[in-house]
Amino acid sequence: MNKIVVICVGCLLDWIIGDPHWLWHPVQGIGQCIVWIEKGLRTFFHISDQKEEDRTKKIWCGGILVLLVLLFSFFVFGGILWICGKIHPAIQMAVECIFCWQMLAARSLQKESMKVYDALKEGDLEKSRKAVSMIVGRDTSVLDQKGITKAAVETVAENTSDGVIAPLFYMLLFGPMGACLYKTVNTMDSMIGYKNERYLYFGRVAARLDDFVNYIPARISGLFMIFASFLLHLNVKGAWKIYKRDRKKHASPNAAQTEAVCAGALSIRLAGDACYFGKLYKKEFLGDDLRPIETEDIRRACSLMYVTEILVFIVGILIIGLWMVK
Repeated sequence: MNKIVVICVGCLLDWIIGDPHWLWHPVQGIGQCIVWIEKGLRTFFHISDQKEEDRTKKIWCGGILVLLVLLFSFFVFGGILWICGKIHPAIQMAVECIFCWQMLAARSLQKESMKVYDALKEGDLEKSRKAVSMIVGRDTSVLDQKGITKAAVETVAENTSDGVIAPLFYMLLFGPMGACLYKTVNTMDSMIGYKNERYLYFGRVAARLDDFVNYIPARISGLFMIFASFLLHLNVKGAWKIYKRDRKKHASPNAAQTEAVCAGALSIRLAGDACYFGKLYKKEFLGDDLRPIETEDIRRACSLMYVTEILVFIVGILIIGLWMVK
């Protein structure tokens, strides 16, 4: 029963409050840990970004980093909960609620994407470019209104899975610690999982592990998002059609699962070539260009995200409740 209460409170706090900028977030600690360990490993093993012969060493060192950061997170988060439990069970439960709250990102994703929406509505391209640069990894300096809108819709669609549904999925399975460890893996991927000169080999283990832990949640997200598109009176037939056709059109095995559904549900075309760190990357399109993308699609993508989360939340809580009754 405590698990259900903790997850419910965590989700409610995320929906209502999100991540206040003034409040320290555990991901900041995970990120700093990654930076320290990476610096130490590169120094100790004399790793150079330019040496091609170091590729095996980089992969092994990247694996060591993944192991050390996971151990750090396990003992820190687990230790905090253990100490709180020794003081009083109610304190432990309160901290578990906070952990669940901080591992979810629905409200923050909606808030940041709506900053892009508001800037576009004002007709301020520079402001909207700056706003979208806060939530995407691509170069945004030359994006026009259509490009900015598409970037915002894509990041909401993709992060519905790894920022919302995946942590909720592991929370439902393993409680707050499951969500914390998932967020650790996801943070490592976001920091060192790039295919550039510095991280192509060093970040490979982190990237592969992130693909692995997101494999099931991404597909759950895609299927539930199709149902969400039905509830929101969007193009559910298009969502199913594009999901089946385009969900594998991405370098990542998971990223296009929700992006394809979103493109089909909104009857628009997403993805395509994008520029990262000054380099153009060729990407396939997702969806059919049935109509021009518009600013309102950002709001629609956020609605899809929330309804998808609510559906997964309800089904997950019902399954836990039925399991407890048995």
